[in-house]
Amino acid sequence: MRPLLALSALLALCACAGDEPLPLPQYDIVDGGSRTDAGTDAGDSDAGMQVDAGVDAGVRPVDPFADRVTDYKPGDFAGFGQDRFPDVVFGPPVGAGQSAGSLDVLSLGQGGSITLEFTDLLAVDGPGVDLLVFENAFQKYGGDIFAETARVSVSDDGTAWHDFPCDPSDKDGGYPGCAGTHPVLSAPDNGISPLDPAVAGGDGFDLADVGLTRARFVRLTDTGLNSYGGTSGGFDLDALAVVNGQLVDGGAP
Repeated sequence: MRPLLALSALLALCACAGDEPLPLPQYDIVDGGSRTDAGTDAGDSDAGMQVDAGVDAGVRPVDPFADRVTDYKPGDFAGFGQDRFPDVVFGPPVGAGQSAGSLDVLSLGQGGSITLEFTDLLAVDGPGVDLLVFENAFQKYGGDIFAETARVSVSDDGTAWHDFPCDPSDKDGGYPGCAGTHPVLSAPDNGISPLDPAVAGGDGFDLADVGLTRARFVRLTDTGLNSYGGTSGGFDLDALAVVNGQLVDGGAP
């Protein structure tokens, strides 16, 4: 998170989104290695994301966002967003666009970390990006991106962890492999899908890059090389989204 002065400026620039979730007419389910587009058969797009769970089972909702916090270790200068914790890190991102950072975030503080779990839809290795991490980076005057980075680790069982390579010192290279480097463009009220890496903003991660076929847990750890001060220091988590997913019970979509 930027220092408190910048946060105060954001309070004047950003409007928090309403409570209504963004309708998501399409969702890619990866099952047994095949990719199924649930959009066409999922019914009216106004109903949100759904998959047909069988003739007798009816239609079940699918939530592609983080469902549970299993561990949270705030670092020094954390605190912003804790009054809304854990709900603030659940649900879709509330992006404020290229030139402003969202206030719908939880600041991890210096070296802080958070571990989240998907309980109904797991991230699986499918075509391209499998997981999107949303922070609140923004474009500064002159074109540079104000980024606060975190390392991303994923696990299928919560015990064996796979770390995506991240270089938080390579500013000129765009902090390769780190989360928190791209503005978030999707918000519940602007019609931009948070599941489409081409338009959503945020930072995409491909499980194939760490040799993992499925991930139930995601851990984000502030790199310690960000801006710190007050209660808004370090990486600011907005949301996590599954792009390629599989139902937890293994049922066919």
